[in-house]
Amino acid sequence: MTSYPNLLAPLNLGHVTLKNRVLMGSMHTGLEETGDWTRAAAFYAARARGGVALMVTGGVGPNPEGAVLPGAALMHAAQDVANHKTITKAVHAEGGRIAMQILHAGRYAYAKSCVAPSAIKSPISPFPPTELDETGIEKQIADIVQAARLAQDAGYDGVEIMGSEGYFLNQFLVTHTNQRTDRWGGSYENRMRVPVEVVRRVRAAVGPNFILIYRLSMIDLVPNGSNFDEVLLLAKAVEAAGASLINTGIGWHEARVPTIATSVPRAAFTWVTQKLMGHVQIPVITSNRINTPEVAEGILSSGQADMVSMARPLLADPDFVSKAEKGAADLIAPCIACNQACLDHTFGGKIASCLVNPRACHETTLVIEPTPSSKSIAVVGAGPAGLSAALTAAERGHKVTLFDKNSEIGGQLNLAKQVPGKEEFHGLVDWFQTRLKASDVVQKLNHTVRDEDLDEFDEVILASGVSPRDPGIPGQNHPNVLTYIDVLQGAPVGERVAVIGAGGIGFDVAEYLTHPDDHACVDLAQWLQEWGVADPEFHRGGLHENGPVPAAPARQVTLLQRKAQRHGKGLGKTTGWIHRLTLQRKNVSFISGVRYDSIDARGLQMSDPEKSWLLEVDTIVLCAGQISDAGLAVPLAARGKPYHVIGGAERAAELDAKRAIDQGVRLAARL
Repeated sequence: MTSYPNLLAPLNLGHVTLKNRVLMGSMHTGLEETGDWTRAAAFYAARARGGVALMVTGGVGPNPEGAVLPGAALMHAAQDVANHKTITKAVHAEGGRIAMQILHAGRYAYAKSCVAPSAIKSPISPFPPTELDETGIEKQIADIVQAARLAQDAGYDGVEIMGSEGYFLNQFLVTHTNQRTDRWGGSYENRMRVPVEVVRRVRAAVGPNFILIYRLSMIDLVPNGSNFDEVLLLAKAVEAAGASLINTGIGWHEARVPTIATSVPRAAFTWVTQKLMGHVQIPVITSNRINTPEVAEGILSSGQADMVSMARPLLADPDFVSKAEKGAADLIAPCIACNQACLDHTFGGKIASCLVNPRACHETTLVIEPTPSSKSIAVVGAGPAGLSAALTAAERGHKVTLFDKNSEIGGQLNLAKQVPGKEEFHGLVDWFQTRLKASDVVQKLNHTVRDEDLDEFDEVILASGVSPRDPGIPGQNHPNVLTYIDVLQGAPVGERVAVIGAGGIGFDVAEYLTHPDDHACVDLAQWLQEWGVADPEFHRGGLHENGPVPAAPARQVTLLQRKAQRHGKGLGKTTGWIHRLTLQRKNVSFISGVRYDSIDARGLQMSDPEKSWLLEVDTIVLCAGQISDAGLAVPLAARGKPYHVIGGAERAAELDAKRAIDQGVRLAARL
């Protein structure tokens, strides 16, 4: 008997039955853009092999003007069909099903050729769109229909028409982006004409035995967005036009509400999907921040949706479904919703991957194979770099001993998991612990390693991490001064706090200090209030008219940095704005371009080129960077012992778990 009877139940779509209720949602990976279709096929085939019922590709443009950026993947010509057949054949060979997402970016397209219902520039693109005339609208509809027909020729089991997230079809629906007065604008019935016509014509072109998913924005999270009556009207029209499934879209890309970052509570928007349940007869899919079988099962068993969409969790673990089926859910690599290797890579023009699974999108280039010659390997440091190296090396057949001076594994992950909004890091540490228990790795914790301890090993991996950098401020030994380690380990902190250093750790510490113990990141009602999210049935666009209502800050915090630049400049591309906005709403003061002159019982004496002043605070927290801790390298080199340095020990760079895990896996793969 399965623990997930609803999640693993089949879903009958009429002409086809899906083997379970898991949809792998669309992700921009950049694989299709590489031109290496074998590599793209390997990515999707791995997820099909792992048991996903139905996958959706990354967004594929129907024409050049609709592509998200120049050079993006298209389904527009015969050669495109040939390329995509490589993917569909690989997926079908593994017993999977796959749909191609047709994504017309509209005014979000990052090119001068972008088009839209009205000539209103997007705040996330520098290019003003050209307003389409009647002929232009007909061309866009025809090109979307042609893309669907070509997708069918390429062997796809269906298509998903992207009608949410503020893209082209979504732009027709709201008056903010559609100010037309012809039959494509004005009343809502006119404004929804394009998406409905697209669905109707696509269904006519592909016939009845082809899956047609419509991705519908159920809560726009932008001013003047759709209300629920309009969402319901569109859903019914899309169903009548021939959709097989309706998938939930949450928020436009320009929305100032986080929707998938780690600080968003799990299943934070399933209540939105539930509002549609019972109003349409076709299955409804919910999405966003669903990352465990338990969460997914709870959603389905409570009637919030007919199917769940999980995108990044399938980056983290392609075998998510098969592990759930086998009762091994604790071995599922957890998606921590960090965005660091997926969305940040995408928006940085790099191939997407996953912090916890560096093989994601690199299945053909990062191969883990049994070693032809087993070695005895010592790994010094049980942080993310050491853990990933030790476990991968053991998986390959090496004899591994893992050392750490602390009594628990995890290294600085144990600090990160204390930060409000980073609760998912608890699951990452637990996952490493579960894997260790199931492995042959010998653990020696509470052990400070000396170089002579390593004589018996063939090779040594130094993953000994970092230490806080000494900023050398006169008076920093005063009792009112703490390090970030002290604070995140629970040291008492006063009411007025100066945080020295505004990198990622400084932001984390400021978040920790301004949030009360019962912070909003795990309480959905409180989180919705913090971000001003409301029921679209009563508040247009799902935004409360009173705006966000953040809880009062637990302390008065000042975040300081020596550099005369914007705070948080080095934070993640897709999450930095969330951290900055959160601290602004907690009344954190940001001061840049200062020198720290001295510390005494009164606080911190500072200066800039124009003045000097005293910042009166109760506690000063040092977050002034880190230095690498690779002291064993010198004696090991003197002994002629082969060694490798990875993670923070190789380069101190904030709490960079992404680089650490990637280095650990890649090193172990080639030993």
